[in-house]
Formats: sequence, structure tokens, C-alpha cells
Amino acid sequence: MKQTSKNIAIIGSGLVGSLLAIYLKRLGHTITVFDRRPDIRNIEFSGRSINLAMSNRGWQSLAEVGIEDEIKKIAIPLDKRAMHVTDKPIYFQKYGKEGEAIWSISRGVLNKKMIDLAEEAGVEFRFDEKVWNVNLPEATLFTGETEKGEWTEYNYDIIFGCDGAFSRVRHKMQRRSRFDYSQNFIDVGYKELSIPANEDGTHKLDKNSFHIWPRGKFMLIAMPNIDGSFTCTLFMPFEGDVSFESIQTKEQAKDFFKTYFPNVRKEIENLTEDFFNNPTSAMVTMKCYPWTYWDKVALVGDSAHAIVPFYGQGMNAGFEDIFVLKEKIEKYGDDWEAVFKEYQEERKPNADAIAELSYRNFVEMSSKTADPKFLLQKKIEKHFASLHPDKWIPAYSRVTFSNRPYSEALEMGDAQEAIMQKVLEMPNIADKWDSAEVEQKILSLI
Repeated sequence: MKQTSKNIAIIGSGLVGSLLAIYLKRLGHTITVFDRRPDIRNIEFSGRSINLAMSNRGWQSLAEVGIEDEIKKIAIPLDKRAMHVTDKPIYFQKYGKEGEAIWSISRGVLNKKMIDLAEEAGVEFRFDEKVWNVNLPEATLFTGETEKGEWTEYNYDIIFGCDGAFSRVRHKMQRRSRFDYSQNFIDVGYKELSIPANEDGTHKLDKNSFHIWPRGKFMLIAMPNIDGSFTCTLFMPFEGDVSFESIQTKEQAKDFFKTYFPNVRKEIENLTEDFFNNPTSAMVTMKCYPWTYWDKVALVGDSAHAIVPFYGQGMNAGFEDIFVLKEKIEKYGDDWEAVFKEYQEERKPNADAIAELSYRNFVEMSSKTADPKFLLQKKIEKHFASLHPDKWIPAYSRVTFSNRPYSEALEMGDAQEAIMQKVLEMPNIADKWDSAEVEQKILSLI
């Protein structure tokens, strides 16, 4: 259904805000994007980032507005994990079937590109303009230099909050009666590090792999950039024996990298410098409901459902919000109240499901990926899936390489896990994991 043109404000010029601006502009609306930060195209963007892993849901959302091919030019496909386990040679774990890959993209590079594309579409951006208050019933926002100073008032038909986990728009919604809200910080923080390119611009590690150094309670990951470098992220407890708190000097940092990550020893000087230059950041799971206020205000992306980054789905989930929102617009046209109602009812269970899956994947990536029993389980699952692709789709593939609901992936994943625990109890399972007997056992349990 066609819509009447509206005057719409989007708060936040990040990935979700920029893509939503493109979508709504293409639908014929007048769009203004506000951001409290300066234009990131004019500043150095580093120190607080985890490279993005674009997967099916994200690509579907970009393809809908015809910018998928443009974004693939700044991304690198990763078809496998490269596991750097202590005292073992590096080994690889394929992600999915042949041709299935996640795509590594620098957050800063992508965000700059998305703002460019939105501007080309006719979107107005207002940087360095802090939104301090929102009048929800009137869709009015107030900006100013400081919270106590003079404010400028702007009136809109609709306001979208795309301003992240600590959203100013959501903060205003939280003051209303019957608004549910929770936030949960994990006791693990992260720090951005980097491995520069070789002198000839090539990558120092396999460039089509997602590199993981699992070390139990902490881990290092590395994802490639198109300039030959790798963005690394160190996930580690804030406090404890091996923690951010326990590393206070350059010598301690060097010893830490030498002890736990010996195969990046050549990069220690660089990693140590980054360790002290870049901030240690926290990770939060944030849930709330409702996400909308009548036909006036809606939350999209992290402002509605911030998650920890261990499934690589934060951006993909936010982009999928926008895809679903457009489906509802096509269904209901000018009835924005119906659009918002069905949008939040459909997305909320899926946001909760990916939050749970993301937390579980942290446990899996940091400790289980080096566990022989876990590796055996994955081997059995992969073998059975190759024999019966219609009967067994791994949870990771459901999340990453399909557009089926996250809630379905969680439910099916739990059912598969229960089956596998029974299979692993079979006598001598390690010797007969690929036998007809094991295949029949799984078939009997499905």
C-alpha cells in the first residue's frame, strides 16, 4: 500500500539509523537524522569496535533497497573458523555448506558508506546536535548544546529511536507506565587491537577465516579488513587472575601475549601498544517492551534489543527489524499504529531469542570450541546433516545462513541439543561416530 509522505526524524546515524533513513526516503518521506556525535566521515574511527559479520539477514535487508553489491565491495567473505588452540597446529572449521560465508566488514568503513548512500538518496543529517528530550504524544524533539542550556524544538510526524543501547528516546519511553526494561552486563569486557598488513599490503593470517584463540575464560578473535589488516578483539574478565585489571604495565602485557598467544608473537609490540591506547568496553544485554508509542515513536535496533556480540547478529538483527518494518508498511500503508503494533509483536520474541543464543555462543566460542567432546558432537551433527539435510539444520546455520525466525532457531537448537546428549552417551561413540548405528539412533530420536 502507498503511504502519504510524512516528516520523519531518526535519532542516531549509526548503521541502523542510516539504513532506515534510506528505506523511508525511498518510500517518499522527508527524513532528518540527528546525531549527538560529529560526522564520523571527518574523524578517525577506531579503538572501540568489533568488526561486523554480515550474514543472510543483513544482505537481504540491503538487497531490498539495492545496495547489497555496493557493500560487498568493502567486505571479505569468511567461510570458516581458524582455531588457534594451545599446543596444537591451527585447524579450520567450515561454517556451513559450500558457498556459505559470513562477511567481515569494518564498522567505521561501513557506517561512512551508509551515510554517503543515505545522503545521495536525499536524507538530511544533523551532526553534533544532541537530543535531550522527546515529547512522545506530539512527536516533538528538543536539541541543545547542554542539558541545562537553551533547547531548539523540532516537530515531526514520526520519530524513530536508533540511538543504541543507551537510547535517549527509550529513556523517555521508560518513564511511562507499564514499560518493561532490563539490562544485564556480563563480567567480561573487550578491547580492540590490530594486526597491520604485510609491507606489500597482504594479510598476515588466512584472510577468508574468522580467527579464534579460545582460552577458557578469555579469548582473542581477529577479522580481516580490505586494507590487509586485521581488527582483533580481546574478550577478558574485568577482574581476576587473568583480567584487564591484572595487566597494568607493558611488561605484563607482553608476557600475557607471549604466554597465551604465541603465534602472534611478531605482533606483540603492536598489540601491547593498542592494549594501553584503546579503552576497555563493557557488553550489555538490554531488553524492553513496548518498542512503540502509538503511531508516533518507534525503537529500532539496539535501542530496542541490545545483545552481546558473540553470534555476530547485532547489526543483522537491527537490519532485519527494518526489513520487517517495511513489510508492515506495505501491508498497512498509512495506518502507522497497525504498522508499529505488528512490527513489535513479531520482532520482540525474535530479539529475545537472539539475545539468548548470543550469550550461549560466548560460552561456546571461549571454552567449548577446544573441548574434544564438543568437537565430536559437531562432527556427528555435520555428518548427519550431510546425510539428511532436510532433517537436521544446525542452529548456527539457521541463524546465520537463513532468514527463518530467531525464535525457531532457538527452539530447534534446544531440541537438537537434547538429542545429541543422548547420542553422546552411546558406548564407544568416538569410534563409531559416522556409523549407520549412530545415524539410526538420531533418526529414532527426531
